[in-house]
Amino acid sequence: MNVRRRYWVEVVCSAVAALLGVLTAIVPDWIEEVFHVDPDAGSGALEWGIVVALLAVAITLGQGARREHARAQRQGAA
Repeated sequence: MNVRRRYWVEVVCSAVAALLGVLTAIVPDWIEEVFHVDPDAGSGALEWGIVVALLAVAITLGQGARREHARAQRQGAA
């Protein structure tokens, strides 16, 4: 099976986005610590928005990698 570079880019980026999403859910105050600002006045809304966005990106990229892998399998079988 011969997968394109696109597959590996999607896999790596999906894993990074998922890791960052989980990390943000566990340690939501990283934005305040890193940038020394409190953009949501302590409500946590920004952090949860980031978690949702990162996990959506991870899922989307994971689905793209899955399609790319299936494409490579179809071409390998032909």
